[in-house]
Amino acid sequence: MAVSSSATSTVMNNVEAVRATLYEALKSDDRTVILGEDVGARGNVFLITKDFINEFGPQRIIDTPIAEASIVGIAVGMAMEGLRPIAEIQFADFIYPSFNQIVGEAAKTRYRSNGEYTCPLVIRTPYGGGVRGALSHSVSIEALFYHVPGLKIVAPAFPADVKGLLNAAIDDPDPVLFLEHKKTYRLIKGEVPDGHYTIPLGKANLLKEGTQLTVVSYGLYVHWALEAAQKLQEEGLSVEVIDLRSIRPMDKGTILRSVEKTRKLLIVHEDNKFGGIGAEISAMVAEEALFHLDAPIRRLCAPDVPAMGYALPLEEEYMSSPGEMAEAMRELVRF
Repeated sequence: MAVSSSATSTVMNNVEAVRATLYEALKSDDRTVILGEDVGARGNVFLITKDFINEFGPQRIIDTPIAEASIVGIAVGMAMEGLRPIAEIQFADFIYPSFNQIVGEAAKTRYRSNGEYTCPLVIRTPYGGGVRGALSHSVSIEALFYHVPGLKIVAPAFPADVKGLLNAAIDDPDPVLFLEHKKTYRLIKGEVPDGHYTIPLGKANLLKEGTQLTVVSYGLYVHWALEAAQKLQEEGLSVEVIDLRSIRPMDKGTILRSVEKTRKLLIVHEDNKFGGIGAEISAMVAEEALFHLDAPIRRLCAPDVPAMGYALPLEEEYMSSPGEMAEAMRELVRF
């Protein structure tokens, strides 16, 4: 992590870390522009950009119509003309109208222009369940965009990572989809270094060392996986936990080194199991570390149903709990 010379830090939750990072980016670089629905006068539905418009004005904090295709399309043009736009999709569930602008335009800009143009665009959006958001406010979108070369995808779990990775995303010359899990916004707190720093995209974080099982996750489930691993440690079982942080590019080296040590792998994520990020990790490990494995790779993911229900039992059935993760860990360790 490239940290500023400041040795001080501030306790923040995830949403405060997003706000502080955006504010610092606006203050430090006049090219930085934020655009999206309700980001101006209302200050975002989570109050992330509250009062920004009063300080930076409506030309840099731009309230847009409810038209996601135009939000991203305009941001692509801004990026290609030298600005540093940060486009907000109010909820990840509403990103679909901008699919062509993200996949067909932003991700292909460098390739299409033979390197003459880049697209330094950040697309921020809250995603995920656990907040009784039902069908239109609980989706995980990472697998839909994971297949797209030229697009980077980041999903931080901790406030310090939010700041470091968001700074790196803003500095990056290519488009970055920055996913913020809604349930972690105010639930997760931690020390955040003061001053400007970045965390390289594509570098995972080994959160807990272990010898009997590797667990790979990202976002909200990282916290639940850590809780489950700690419970197993009290039972005398040793579980290693890796936070991907960057979904694409992915830190294959950290995953492979861990699997070669523990010889067992569990992948947990909130998105659907079929075709999810876990499927790609499983294939990569099977191709490159198959003979290090002492048990089948296991994925603990959402069921293959179209959406998360509103009723609490349906939401709980859709999402994995720390208890379910602990049980899956026990089964693999004892396989």
